[in-house]
Amino acid sequence: MKTLKELTRPNVWKLKPYSSARDEYNGAQASVFLDANENPYNKPYNRYPDPMQRDLKAMLGAVKGIDPRRIFLGNGSDEAIDLVFRAFCEPGKDNVVAIDPTYGMYQVCADVNDVEYRKVLLDSDFQFTAQSLLTVTDERTKLIFLCSPNNPTGNNLLRAEIEKVLNNFEGIVILDEAYNDFSEAPSFLSELDKYPHLIVLQTFSKAFGCAAIRLGMAFASEEIIGILSKIKYPYNVNELTQQQAIETLEDYDVILKWIEQLKEERGKLEKAFLALPSVEKVFPSDANFFLARVTDAVKIYNYLVGKGIIVRNRHTVSLCGNCLRVTVGTAEENRILLEAMKQFEE
Repeated sequence: MKTLKELTRPNVWKLKPYSSARDEYNGAQASVFLDANENPYNKPYNRYPDPMQRDLKAMLGAVKGIDPRRIFLGNGSDEAIDLVFRAFCEPGKDNVVAIDPTYGMYQVCADVNDVEYRKVLLDSDFQFTAQSLLTVTDERTKLIFLCSPNNPTGNNLLRAEIEKVLNNFEGIVILDEAYNDFSEAPSFLSELDKYPHLIVLQTFSKAFGCAAIRLGMAFASEEIIGILSKIKYPYNVNELTQQQAIETLEDYDVILKWIEQLKEERGKLEKAFLALPSVEKVFPSDANFFLARVTDAVKIYNYLVGKGIIVRNRHTVSLCGNCLRVTVGTAEENRILLEAMKQFEE
């Protein structure tokens, strides 16, 4: 593969990052802080948060089995997605490749950063081949985006094909594992040493039940994390978010119970959907949602809205005609949805 210097934008490689007061102070015990022009009143909210989230990364590293120096934390995974464009793609010159359909923010970030976005359509089983992606790359392709389990299709991508991409692409591969906790497939976190150009994305929004605090994770080589950290905003993760994330990790056993409950409810809900006359197909899912092809997605979606039940209409998405994406809820929420679906009349 190309060296990280060859892949990084020259101005970013040469960039001297902004140094905040809390970057310069690190480690020594102190009780009087007169370095950051903070208001001395209204503790603890008067103080800037740790810009490198050291305590949180230490806890997260222990849970994930990852060196904290290989962790980037951002304002949702979307921040990490945007930063890889800003770090590695020259606007108006470089391009990225991604599967289609997939998570829409990859293309939004590409458009915002003026980077060509090349789509490769999945097959009828929502799978891809490495060759189909590699064929559309060229010398200006910096990034390949893969989402597994994929959104909105819910399925794991074939691991062998992911590995082929990692072994044959000279640029950086971003593997979005936002839903991996609900899958039986192992995470690629254990493969970071094998693939130095791999970035794995995960999130606190799904299995951890913390969508409101907006905290995303990127795991990669220490060198790649250093580049992302160099160009992020100084205090990109606020103190309230850091503290809530730490409290969540302290109750990690609870999270594991949630995951098992949601997987069990997913199986029940999928089975019940298959028995509904308005449902034509339920696609296999490895996530906390599933995709269902129905007789009339627009009509059923509007009917459910009228009942106060919100699912996602994916009718206009590639390969997802007349499909609804259904998130797995509590047993009671799922019961309410099924009752409404049983009462639906064409």
